[in-house]
Amino acid sequence: MRAGLENLARRDYPGRIIVIGRDNTGKNVFVIYAITGRSPSSQARKLSREGDTLWVNTTEEEILRQGKVELLVYPAICLSQGIAVSNGRQTLDIKSRLAHSQNPSEILALALSSWNYEPDPPIYTPRISGCVVTSQRAALSIIKKGEDGSSVRNIFEVPLIEGKGWMISTYQGENKDPVEPFSGEPQELEFDQDNPNDMAEAVYEALAPREGEKDFRVAVACVFSPGIDVGEFAVSIINRIERIDDQNG
Repeated sequence: MRAGLENLARRDYPGRIIVIGRDNTGKNVFVIYAITGRSPSSQARKLSREGDTLWVNTTEEEILRQGKVELLVYPAICLSQGIAVSNGRQTLDIKSRLAHSQNPSEILALALSSWNYEPDPPIYTPRISGCVVTSQRAALSIIKKGEDGSSVRNIFEVPLIEGKGWMISTYQGENKDPVEPFSGEPQELEFDQDNPNDMAEAVYEALAPREGEKDFRVAVACVFSPGIDVGEFAVSIINRIERIDDQNG
């Protein structure tokens, strides 16, 4: 496991993951979106790029029908006048706000004002989101179910520091039922990669299961941008289902 990713690797089942940071050269801002899943409907997914959007799509229609499609198929990352990322359809609302402010916390607060945690009892999965609006400013958000059933909202503006990333996930990381939502502030990770392919591989490797345990990995996407303001993006995607197919083929 790559040094610097211990805060990720120690989590047996983190659910969905967002990491925002800057690569070790200082030239590129990056956004990572990763998916882990336990149920067949969660595992039956992959990431794919369609134009300027990275979608979470199905790999098996019949299995996917057993879950809530609106929670399983969605635009995860939108590349526009900045980068919008989330674990649900709220990504489009974040994207629509990117051109209206250079304050990432303000963008998330306005874009997510009508969104709540996911309606998937008994877990009530948090909605995690993020955005990068300039090469200097980014923020992460989590919306969780409060004890009284209300939506508890937290927004964190994160520094874009060379070789570091800030991670938020839907779950705290322990593989138990029901899973516990992520708590606290975004976790710091360290990266020594200078391209999206190697960074995606490092995250995929960090999510690998311990020997003898189930592999919950579904997909990892990494976006590098040397020029957010002018719309320069490089994308790498790893789908576990495709690697399994390659091994079997």
